[in-house]
Amino acid sequence: MQMLNDRVVVVTGASRGIGKGIALSLGTAGATVYVTGRSSADQPGAVPLPGTVDETASEIKQRGGVGIPVRCDHRNDAETEQLFERIMDERGRLDVLVNNAWAGYEGLHDGSDFPLDQKFWQRRLDYWDVNLFGLRTAYVASVCASRIMVKQRNGLIVCISHRIRPDQFGSPAYHIAKTATDRLAAEMAHDLRDEGVATVSIYPGLVRTEGIMKYAEYIDLSHSESPEYVGRAVVALAGDPDIHGKTGQHLWGCDLAREYNFTDIDGSQPVPDWRAAG
Repeated sequence: MQMLNDRVVVVTGASRGIGKGIALSLGTAGATVYVTGRSSADQPGAVPLPGTVDETASEIKQRGGVGIPVRCDHRNDAETEQLFERIMDERGRLDVLVNNAWAGYEGLHDGSDFPLDQKFWQRRLDYWDVNLFGLRTAYVASVCASRIMVKQRNGLIVCISHRIRPDQFGSPAYHIAKTATDRLAAEMAHDLRDEGVATVSIYPGLVRTEGIMKYAEYIDLSHSESPEYVGRAVVALAGDPDIHGKTGQHLWGCDLAREYNFTDIDGSQPVPDWRAAG
């Protein structure tokens, strides 16, 4: 695995799930990881699932890395700005931002979004807000990070997304949120291209998060991946001296595994069923 000693990174929404897996992978690779999220030892999260920023940071430390837990509600711009100010006060630099925070699945865990086959007009109105939550938080965090990275003339911003095909319909809020996330990454790359900062979005496959495993008996997990698989993709990108050749692109984690020759924690290189569909 590429080593990222002396790198300072932020992973948003890293109390559990994909964010936690990314934070663990980056910490294992030697980076100093600021782990952010709404779930902390002092304040429980919004969903009935295990995991806090403190636990993620502790696990990074158990692996020999540096994990710094920061309870941050990224819907609050002031808290987000304070996070990046703290990083500059404590570390004086920022090398990688991973925009992972997202609330779109919370209704699956508290039951408010069942049944799953509801039409858009049948869903609660704030279903739009919880899906678009991650888009705005990614934008605000990226603004804060870019102000630092542009001065350094170095940095990487990663947005965790999901491929939405042009012929794919059935969930306007979700599909628009993910399509817009890809567009955000491309737009930022355009503005940052001459500033030494790269921006990409990554598509994971079916990830065995705490939320997915809650319904494991109903899901085909044969081509699934651990949360650390996409984390290893981020590590590979962060360590690539030619990363600017990928700026603005939307990348599949499974494709990066083959390009950079890394595996999941079980030694496999899983490919999601929907990768073949583009």
